[in-house]
Amino acid sequence: ALGIALVLGVVLVYMVMAFQFESFTHPFVIMFSLPTMIIGAMVGLFVTNIPLSVTAFMGIIMLAAIVLNNGIILVDYTNILRSRGMERTEALIESGRSRLRPILMTSVSTIFTMIPIAFAFGEGAESNQPMGVVVVFGLAASTVLTLVFVPVMYVVIDNLAEKTKNIFSGEKRSKRKANKLSLNGKSES
Repeated sequence: ALGIALVLGVVLVYMVMAFQFESFTHPFVIMFSLPTMIIGAMVGLFVTNIPLSVTAFMGIIMLAAIVLNNGIILVDYTNILRSRGMERTEALIESGRSRLRPILMTSVSTIFTMIPIAFAFGEGAESNQPMGVVVVFGLAASTVLTLVFVPVMYVVIDNLAEKTKNIFSGEKRSKRKANKLSLNGKSES
């Protein structure tokens, strides 16, 4: 049931982002930050020798929202810079440089907030420890990897979108040419 909740949450977030960005490609780029979160969470559970439990899975669902927020910040600012006339590579570098501080501030504050839960300080804290471990390790890994992986995927997906647009615009041009030739042939006869 929690797996279905995670998938449903990701699909709903994708739909909202597609509506907000007015694009299907940019939210798809942001979704590439999710695997970095899973890597960090699983490494954290392995290192601390804690099994994947319901509490840990709830931490993964919570972590997905935080991680996607970091990707949204990067991609949105990159799009803003590109709309101002900046080239793609320049916009990605500037976006990473200027949005690094806000991303690190939110990530580090969340990590420090979850450290007491991850170390199970206090009575009865062991029940929430898996959630704390997942959030601390998952967010630490995804923050570092998202700053590299999302811009790379932005370039890859943007190149694919550009090639697809060129292919379809080329087909439209050839169809228009064929229609003009057929109309010219009919008018001559």
